[in-house]
Parts: sequence; structure tokens; C-alpha cells
Amino acid sequence: MADGANAMLVGRRGRGGEAPGAPGTPGRLRGDALIAVVAAAFVLAQLVLVHPSMGLGWDEIVYVSQVTTHHPAAFFSAPRSRGVSLLVAPVASWSDSTELLRGYLAVVSGLGLYLALRAWKGLFPARVLATAGAFFATLWVTLFYGPQAMPNYWVAIGALVTVGCALRALGAGWGRSGRGVLWGVAAGAALMALMRPTDAVWVALPLLVLVLVRRHWPLLLALAGGLAAGGGEWVVEAYAWYGGLGERLSRASEIQGGLGWNIAVDDQMRSLGGRGLCRPCTGAMPHPVVTLWWLLLPVVAVLGAVVAVRARRATATLLPLACAATAAAPYLFMIGYAAPRFLQPAYALLAVPVADALWHLVRAGRGRWRPVAATLVALAVAGHLAVQFSVLVGTVNRNVESREDWARVADALHRLGVRPPCLLTGHESIPVGYYTGCSSGSTSGNNENTTPAEITDAARRMPVAALTGPGGTPPGYARDWAPHRVTDLEIRVAPPG
Repeated sequence: MADGANAMLVGRRGRGGEAPGAPGTPGRLRGDALIAVVAAAFVLAQLVLVHPSMGLGWDEIVYVSQVTTHHPAAFFSAPRSRGVSLLVAPVASWSDSTELLRGYLAVVSGLGLYLALRAWKGLFPARVLATAGAFFATLWVTLFYGPQAMPNYWVAIGALVTVGCALRALGAGWGRSGRGVLWGVAAGAALMALMRPTDAVWVALPLLVLVLVRRHWPLLLALAGGLAAGGGEWVVEAYAWYGGLGERLSRASEIQGGLGWNIAVDDQMRSLGGRGLCRPCTGAMPHPVVTLWWLLLPVVAVLGAVVAVRARRATATLLPLACAATAAAPYLFMIGYAAPRFLQPAYALLAVPVADALWHLVRAGRGRWRPVAATLVALAVAGHLAVQFSVLVGTVNRNVESREDWARVADALHRLGVRPPCLLTGHESIPVGYYTGCSSGSTSGNNENTTPAEITDAARRMPVAALTGPGGTPPGYARDWAPHRVTDLEIRVAPPG
């Protein structure tokens, strides 16, 4: 087909004079090296800019505690999947060193970026892929969450692998290379589904439609098989613990505030200033300079689509744009709160068309306009980096401080005699419990996993403390317990049994 991957390669040779290169050629080696440099710089930036000693966050604690032997497992709610726990198991299962875990995650995130960009080899020149990787890697949200035990970055990597390999499969025929990229599709889809099954489905929707239209049954089998392999454990858990898949999806929707028509575009914009979770998402918008890149991103992506259509290689650009749109849709229009990490898969998929558009702007100008265009793009890139790194530094500092607060509360609890084995309940009991070495329990809300009777019974056998946040009231079963003030918390410790 004229719009297939092979036709696109011909268009590339004609326009830029740079063939992607056959296997084993020096051009391919130079392209691999360029991508490797971007990935290595990404690893180094994480280690330098995101403090390796930064304590674990709330969600990280839930995932890591499932596999560590050093802390009790925190409550694992319906929307979560086991992928992150499996990812951190090689380190967290035997070590409680935060620095070691951060270093490990930084390295594997860089390796993941390298492999994801390589999945697009032959579809775009190396300079475009390296620029796409650099754009995605320098977003503050990518740098911040790369070394963290969180799923969204890995959904983004899986999305890049899946879409890139699928495009290659559509133009590769049925030879050895065609079979190889089918395995890449299956692996990328499995990674997405292992990390967040529902996100994987949203990302894959346009690809499923295209595969059905093209009637590429091996590709359909690879995609469906990968999704099933990665999401199978989540489905099994649904029937084992929740009474079925529908019940688990319903509970997950309830925890997320009820999925339905809900415009959250403004919420996502408010979160761009470095708010890890914007729930409820109130307050002023960040400075316009901080949100400008976010507003320009779809404009540049559309420019990339126009460039691709004119060059008769539309599929390689329109497919990632479509997958980015469906990946972002539930978080922009179906949820009542925001977190910038939710859109990481969309950013990763947009990165390639955006990079292609930027190179088109730099190279397409004629005469005296060409250096002007190049200068404007360079200034935009410099401004983008300045904004991203500024937001990153502030976000890291705030999170380091908040997690140090949890550690200080844990030290105070130890002085009050609350030591493992122990149980915490109430305000922020999951993160404080992890830092204290205690189990955590909640009698209501999204993390409900116990009852007041079970808590009072536990108090006869181990130290138990109830935490009350600012403006809150202690639970009825703890009103007679001895109160203590630690930071802005009221801590009530049960009398020894």
C-alpha cells in the first residue's frame, strides 16, 4: 500500500536524503548510538536531579510493600495492578535501601526508553527518534517518575513499543523480521496490561481498529495475546477477590470518583505546576509559561500530521496520534481529578510526530528563513528545558520534605512505644505505617480493610495508634486513648493490652 511503512521509507529517502539504513550498516550503528546517548543522559539526569535518597511516596509504598519482607503489605485497592511490584521485586524483595531501588529504577527506565525508541527504527530517521526521546525524557513528569515505583511511565514505554512494532509489522511482510516485530507487539501490549490493564485497552483501541480494517490477523493475535497475557492476573484476581470482572471495574470506578463525562482538562493544567495528585483540584492555574508547552503540544502534533500526509506516509504519524488521543481521553474527559503522570503514555506517543514536525520546521525553510526557523525552534527548546527543570526542582524538594515528615512521625511513634509488630489507622496510616514498620488499617473510604472491632481486638495484642489530621476528629473507639501531638497530627496510642 502507498501509505504503508515501506512507502514511508521511500518518502524519507526522497525528502531528506537519509535512508534509515539496512541492518548492519554504519548508518544504523550511528542511529543506535544516538538513541543510546539520549537514554544514558536520561538515566544520569534522574540520578542527579531526583534525589536517590527521596523516600517512597504513598502509591510506591503500596506497590513495594507487596514484595518486601521488611514491611507489612499495604492494602491493595481494586484499580491497582501487580506490574510495578514485579518490576521492583529484584531489589525490594531483599533490600530496604531507597537509594538502591531508585538507582535500579533509573537504569531500567533508561533501558526501557532505549528499547522503545529502537522499536521505531526504520520508520523515522535516527535524528527524529533521538529528538522524540529527548523531548519525552526532559518532561519534568518523566524525570520525576522514571526512578519511582509507579506504573504510568511503563505504560508509556509499552505503548511506544507496541505502536512502533505494529507499524513495522504492517509493512514487513511475513518473513523473519515480520515475526520478530509481532513478538515486539505482544511484549509491549503485555507490559502495558501488566502495569495498568484499563490504560492498555485505551491505548490499543485505534490499533485494534486498524488491524481489523487491514485484516492483519497475525498482528491481531499478537496484540490480543499480549493484552491477555499482561492483564490475565488482574482478571483472575477480579474473580478471586471481587466477585467478577464487572464488580472489580465498578469498584475501581468508585474509588476513582465514578467514571463518566467529566471535563478534567483544567484539572490537568493545574497539576502541571508540580502537583503529584490534584484531588480535589482547586486553586489557581500555574504561570502561563508553565502551561504554554502543554497548549502548544497538540498544535505541533497536528503539524506533524500535516507533514506526514503531504509526504504520503500518514499511517506512521496518524496511528500514534490516535493512540495518544485515546490514551488521554479518560483522564481529560472522564475523571474528576488529575495527576500529571496519567498522561505519560500520551506524551510518549506524541513525542515522535512532534519531533518530526520540529525537524520539518528546521529543514523546510528556504534562503534567509531557514536560519530564522532554526533559531526560533532552538529558543523554544531552551525555554521548554528551563520550565521543565524549574518545575522538577520544586516538585522534588516538596516531595522530599513531605516524605521526611512521615519519617519524623514514625520516629515519634517509636518513642511512644509503637514498634513492630504494630497497627496504625486513620489519617495517612499507609505511608506513616510503612515508615514505622506497622500494618495499616482503615474502617472506611477507598482503603477500607478492617473494622473498629478488629482494631480494638488488635490493641490487646500489639501497639496500636490512631492518627487524626488537621481539623479531624478521632474515631470513637480511640477517644479514650492517650493523645499526643506530633507535627500537625494528633496521635492517640491504645493503652497496653
